[in-house]
Amino acid sequence: MNDPLRPSEQSRPFHDIYTVSRLNAGAKQILEQGFPPFVWVEGEVSNVARPASGHIYFSLKDDRAQVRCALFRPQQRNLDNVPQNGIQVLARARVSLYEGRGEFQLIVEHLEEAGEGALRRALDALKRRLSEEGLFDVAHKQKLPRLPRRIGLITSPSGAVVHDIVITLRRRFPAIPVLLYPIPVQGEDAAPRIAAAIRLASQRQDCDALILARGGGSLEDLWAFNEEPVARALFECRIPIVCGVGHETDDTIADLVADVRAPTPTAAAELLSPDQREWRGYFEQKTARLEQLIQDALSARQQKLDWLTARLVHPKQRIALSLERLANLERQLQSALVARLSMASNRCLELSARLDRLSPQARIDALGLRFEHCIGRLSAAMQYALERQQQRLRRAAQSLNNLSPLSTLERGYAIVEKSATKQIIRNAHEVRTGEHVDTRLAHGRLHCLVKGVVEDD
Repeated sequence: MNDPLRPSEQSRPFHDIYTVSRLNAGAKQILEQGFPPFVWVEGEVSNVARPASGHIYFSLKDDRAQVRCALFRPQQRNLDNVPQNGIQVLARARVSLYEGRGEFQLIVEHLEEAGEGALRRALDALKRRLSEEGLFDVAHKQKLPRLPRRIGLITSPSGAVVHDIVITLRRRFPAIPVLLYPIPVQGEDAAPRIAAAIRLASQRQDCDALILARGGGSLEDLWAFNEEPVARALFECRIPIVCGVGHETDDTIADLVADVRAPTPTAAAELLSPDQREWRGYFEQKTARLEQLIQDALSARQQKLDWLTARLVHPKQRIALSLERLANLERQLQSALVARLSMASNRCLELSARLDRLSPQARIDALGLRFEHCIGRLSAAMQYALERQQQRLRRAAQSLNNLSPLSTLERGYAIVEKSATKQIIRNAHEVRTGEHVDTRLAHGRLHCLVKGVVEDD
């Protein structure tokens, strides 16, 4: 019997019921899309934890709030110092959410002490002002030449950067000459001299493209490339400029104003030089992307393992089994990758062999022989036809010669015609005594005077 207080199946409203996993995944997507790719966050380090995986987990806090942070092992190679409790730092991170616990967190890519905070705030203020003026707009960016005839290099002549760039250009395309504009890359007079070198290169128009480069360093070391005169000179330059200042994590105003920003000076040289091994570079890029995806997947699984490990009190055996399982998964993943690459290589060899079998060369050779045979037959037929026509011509000539009046003249006959009218005389009564006539012989003519006319009976 139906309960009158219970709604029927037909009248029950539809509800989109979320699972916890779906809810966390949606929240993660909203967080990652709602913020820029990277944000700078300043705060005090606390709750530092270093599990056996090598990743570092900590919190950043101020006087009113805190946020969890994860610094994975690959990103630690670029750090001078690891985070410690109590120090003030400036972190460059991606906003994300750890789906396993539904915990809001920052994935830290770069970490530095917060002593540069004042410089960073001044840099941000200048960035905002120049951005409002349109110096960073994509519409003002110039297109790089596909094959520059000469590359101008604006950098220090004594640093390792100029050597690295020249070596890269020689390796990739040694025919491109390089013109050096020497500058200091740091110090009080660095910014005006950098701006002057850019303007000089723009005025001379000796190069098709320019590289502005220096090695990595702290924010203070790179400050010359964050000053307004350099930004103005870059914006006004009539030659495309690639900026390769510092490492990939360094971000200067020169990078934003330049037509193209390269992560390193060597990468700037690679952007401006064509690569003769383009396909190899393409596959290397795909391999690096695949490795990054694998590393991200392994990092996510490692993070989950670290969280599960932190929940356990003492089960060492279970931890060891989990670590062993993770190692097995990594080996299986590597084996699967090797197998996939092997299958692709075999497929490539199979297609190459198939292409060789379908080559039209044999048919071309057969048609060539047939063509030569036809040429021979045509030549013989033409020769035969020519000989027949020559024979016909000789017979016709002989017949014509036999019918020719010239042959009659050769037998002693003559043709007589009136001298005045050139009328051929066939009867004696056609002329009168005293009239002039011409007599044509087989050889020559006679001019005659008619002395008398005798007619046949």
